Amino acid sequence: MLDQEGSITLGQLTEQAGEQSYGLVVLMLSLPNLIPGFNVVGSPVGGTALVGLGWQMARGVRYPVLPEALRRQTLHKGRLKQALAALEKQLDRLRWKGAIRRPLDPRWTGLVVAWTGLLLALPAPLFLGNALPAAALGLLGAALVEERPAWLWLGLLASLGITLYFGLSFKLIVKEVHRIWAWVAGRFSK
Repeated sequence: MLDQEGSITLGQLTEQAGEQSYGLVVLMLSLPNLIPGFNVVGSPVGGTALVGLGWQMARGVRYPVLPEALRRQTLHKGRLKQALAALEKQLDRLRWKGAIRRPLDPRWTGLVVAWTGLLLALPAPLFLGNALPAAALGLLGAALVEERPAWLWLGLLASLGITLYFGLSFKLIVKEVHRIWAWVAGRFSK
């Protein structure tokens, strides 16, 4: 589909790629959150979107249902193909001989994406509080794109580890959520 010249909308891409486009969208929403500074604003937005995306997967929706503004977003096929080739080259580093490729269960994977997206959306004032869920989601997205069960298991283990990390820091997270809520309420009550 990307071999022809021209452009394609994100909506057309997700419809034509079907379930495999979930991995691409997970990558697009999670990887920017690895950038320091961007993750302050991007993590709650991207995390919330990933919760919805994971829920769609868990419900068995055939391809990601995106807001109309995103569906109309135009992508240059050549640039997209180059970006995917560069991603493929980087992912080749994670492969090992004998690793199998097979379609992953989107329902189960969707639950893991939704949970990890929720962890990403939390305002966690912890060391690597946003980067860890974003990295785990990036691994889950790559597993979906490449159909790599081993990467999915690594992403699941990372999500469980992050859950434990956040659970041990629960009081600090609740305190920060209350502080942000008070600040927002104070801004809008004036």
